Amino acid sequence: MTEQGEMIRFKLGLPEIAVNSFNLYASAILEANLMPPPEPKQDWRDLMEVLSEVSCDAYRKVVRGEPDFVPYFRQATPELELGKLPLGSRPAKRNPNGGVESLRAIPWIFSWSQNRLVLPAWLGAGEAIQYSIDKGHQALLEEMCREWPFFSTRLGMLEMVYTKCNMEISRYYDKRLADPELLPLGDKLRGQLQKDIVAVLNVENHNHLMQSDPWGQESIRLRNIYVEPLNMLQAELLYRTRQSGETESELDEALMVTIAGIAAGMRNTG
Repeated sequence: MTEQGEMIRFKLGLPEIAVNSFNLYASAILEANLMPPPEPKQDWRDLMEVLSEVSCDAYRKVVRGEPDFVPYFRQATPELELGKLPLGSRPAKRNPNGGVESLRAIPWIFSWSQNRLVLPAWLGAGEAIQYSIDKGHQALLEEMCREWPFFSTRLGMLEMVYTKCNMEISRYYDKRLADPELLPLGDKLRGQLQKDIVAVLNVENHNHLMQSDPWGQESIRLRNIYVEPLNMLQAELLYRTRQSGETESELDEALMVTIAGIAAGMRNTG
């Protein structure tokens, strides 16, 4: 099994929690072997191929096709500041003027979770679902959601990510940190996020996000009480450190605390 590094202490840090986590792993394996899910139908597989292609194109259209994307990413997130983290595996210092190919996987995901847009986790998925709905495949999508655990789990993960996003906080980061000419791109991405949420809820026939997981929804809500002030503080600290242009130990230390705190609050998304 594989766990994200920041999740190890949450799932295995205390003996009782570790035993419960291993019980969950074991019971899931037993269930999968004794009561395997149904084999996906061919039309499910065919539609998944379409979803994959459409989502990939939509993702690349933004990440590689938007000329302002990389400057926006580096201004609206703490990506460049992550190199100051006191971690043995911290990302190497990069050329701030580099393109998409200069981005590394861990700071790429981590940075977007810090400003609460969590872009890589959802970009393209909702557009692909809406595309299939527009092509007349909503009934098939709903069937896949009801009868194919792989697909319903994927939608459930999307719901979890959507719930952890916060468009108002993302907009605040943009206004505080990004150049005015980059602001329309942030608005465009948040507009797409809103459309994607509607598309996923439509397929699941849900009225709100995480309707089938109220415990998870409440857990995120409770953590947000503590995470959201850290987001506001982080945006201000990023603004001050970038305006000063000099290394100030107190500001840097406070900034590192906000990064660690937000990551802990976001948990598996961070």
